Amino acid sequence: MLLLKNANLYGEKIAHILIAQDKIEAIYDSYPSDLSFPNLEIRDLEESIVIPALIDQHVHVTGGGGEGGMTTRCPELEISDVIDAGVGTIVGLLGTDSLTRSVENLLAKTKSLREYGFLAYCLTGAYQYPVPTLTDSVMKDIAFIDEVIGVKIALNDHRSSHISYNEMKRLAADVRMAGLIGKKPGVVHVHMGNGKHGLSQIFDLIENENIPASVFRPTHMSNHMEAAKILTELGSYADFTTFEDSYKSAGIVDKALKTCIKDKVTMSSDSNGSMPKWNEKREMIGIGIGKMSTLFDTVKSLVNDYGYSLREALLPCGENVARSLNIFPMVGSLQENSLANLLVLDEKLNIKDFLLNGKYIKENYTNTMQVNFR
Repeated sequence: MLLLKNANLYGEKIAHILIAQDKIEAIYDSYPSDLSFPNLEIRDLEESIVIPALIDQHVHVTGGGGEGGMTTRCPELEISDVIDAGVGTIVGLLGTDSLTRSVENLLAKTKSLREYGFLAYCLTGAYQYPVPTLTDSVMKDIAFIDEVIGVKIALNDHRSSHISYNEMKRLAADVRMAGLIGKKPGVVHVHMGNGKHGLSQIFDLIENENIPASVFRPTHMSNHMEAAKILTELGSYADFTTFEDSYKSAGIVDKALKTCIKDKVTMSSDSNGSMPKWNEKREMIGIGIGKMSTLFDTVKSLVNDYGYSLREALLPCGENVARSLNIFPMVGSLQENSLANLLVLDEKLNIKDFLLNGKYIKENYTNTMQVNFR
């Protein structure tokens, strides 16, 4: 058992957090001087800020890219990058290239992240339709594979398969049913490109079919703000991608939080995915690599540059996304029975320590992926 003494919760109040195994057992407003558990470890945080570890629901854990040739394949996610970014929950997925990357690779990497103690899930599918799967069935992947919680597809993008209305209807219906059977979120996570049709196909399906709006979870929504507003009003979520210019990234999220239903706005890093660079003719002239660190950098900018409280700034990569994935309050929360996946921050909001399942890991990890934190 571990007692975190003098923790400043969200920078709002001093409390004392008792951790038993991997969960928060209790939070005390006054110091519990009568605690007498055997082998109780006490750490005085000296009023350092404590927040839940972040949730990143769009991560190319096996590496993305490839649309500029084999040399543009992005590297896979490193454990050290996850820890340095303060992320405790990850959803992995494939991207443009499902020829040299596979659902099998994706699932194996997701399982390895779980072995290290992270809460990790993944999505079957990729940009293409018919979608690549592990069992030759989207429904079976979602219903029977623990880690798989939905499907990935691309719309409105020149690299997509230009899935038809009826194909998308059947895919969404299958995902919805598999989610119910497997007790999963059952989401269609949609890469939204910048083509001419926007979210029209999604809105047509919501209006004309018996598929709940919440099944559709579009991402990369910065160029679709009005559509994001409508989608959140219909009851689903809109996801915004963070990037290295944290001030600009936070500005987009700020606009989303003010335009859309606030608790339906999420953000993710697109870590280890390709970040194409374009010239004025919209010709690709290079490819960068998404970084998971942009997620917390955007949170800090929301606080420092846009006037949000830390608790408010964390919503899009904390409580909102946890609720969207049906894992709140297990994560995204500081309360009894939540996982003890915690970040300890200094007064400048830099990450000092990371507790994963109640264990300090920043002081124990290596880059060789040899350490089992459990």
